[in-house]
Amino acid sequence: MSRPATGTTSTAPTARQVWTRVRGAVLVLALVLIGGLVLATFRSTDAHGALDPRSADPHGSRAVAELLKDRGVTVTLATTLDEATAATDTGTTLLVTTPDLLTDAQQSTLHTAMENSIGRTVLIGAGQASLGTLAPGVTSAPSAPVRERAPACPLPAATRAGSADLGGERYETSPGTIADACYDSDGLPTLVRLPAAGTPGDTVLLGSPDILYNSRLDHLGNASLALQLLGSRPHLVWYLPSLSDTSAADTPSDDTTGNFLSLIPSGWLWGTLQLALAALLAAIWRGRRLGPLVTERLPVALRASEATEGRARLYRKANARDRAASVLRTATRTRIAPLLGVPVQDAHSPDRLLPALSARLPETTADPRNLLFGPAPADDATLIRLADQLDALEREVRTS
Repeated sequence: MSRPATGTTSTAPTARQVWTRVRGAVLVLALVLIGGLVLATFRSTDAHGALDPRSADPHGSRAVAELLKDRGVTVTLATTLDEATAATDTGTTLLVTTPDLLTDAQQSTLHTAMENSIGRTVLIGAGQASLGTLAPGVTSAPSAPVRERAPACPLPAATRAGSADLGGERYETSPGTIADACYDSDGLPTLVRLPAAGTPGDTVLLGSPDILYNSRLDHLGNASLALQLLGSRPHLVWYLPSLSDTSAADTPSDDTTGNFLSLIPSGWLWGTLQLALAALLAAIWRGRRLGPLVTERLPVALRASEATEGRARLYRKANARDRAASVLRTATRTRIAPLLGVPVQDAHSPDRLLPALSARLPETTADPRNLLFGPAPADDATLIRLADQLDALEREVRTS
């Protein structure tokens, strides 16, 4: 018999082993965090973004702003709602780049300013979140890809500009709504002009901002359409809604969680989803990593006989005679089946095993069915007798 261990031997992994296992994932996570910080730093230092009239980037709008200034139009940049409404008057075109970013209270304030100014309001990419307040009578439809589209409407600005790069949001007008619908996509316009009742003002819904981008201004009739829509008044207020606008927090809301989530840019939400997917793939990669078999260092070495005796004691302590008998019978059936010419997979089928056994031992005094497939023993003595009988049956099969 082996000697018992004189000291405690731990099977827990050491700190070095843990580090070896997780260092790859830690390195990937560190690289992702460093890349995110660098990207955030560069973006924070870039004060001009998409549709910014000061930006010369491909998605900036400096080119169209400079062309408007050359035509005598005064361009005023507004980054808060208060600045936008204060600069709006009767001779003003108000351009709102992302109206869906405005809260309900901001939309109501902006709509009031639109009605009082009797000028022109141009809404870029307005969706269902803002149409109900800023353009009553119009609903949005699933968006369409931006591509060359013909005007196909009597709006003078569109007919003079001709084909342009339009798409994005598509719009449906309620019955009875007076509107100029242009640049259709599958029967729904991507540019809609809504004249104000009884006043020279109007509202223009532009499904996508592409005609204002520096990179697309020289395509097709994009420049002509942009200059006509934004240069019809001597003063243009270029409103860039932002999350830093304090007016967004002036009106409390019961849906605190919804308001908080609405303040998170969509890029961060997608970034979080991508990180979660990357973590899942890393977990799958680590979980199914295969390698050569290695010998595990066990704290003690046990002989097979000791393991058998230990399991028997556990069965006895739990009075698991049914389990012990099942193990004995299963082992016997598995061993004698090849000797009888029965496939191993059929060794536990009485219909296959018992006929072969009867053919091999026609004169045996034992009851094969009761021995191999009988009920559980009622006591320990019966269990011992069953073990002896199974051994005797197996010897008969081997010697026959």
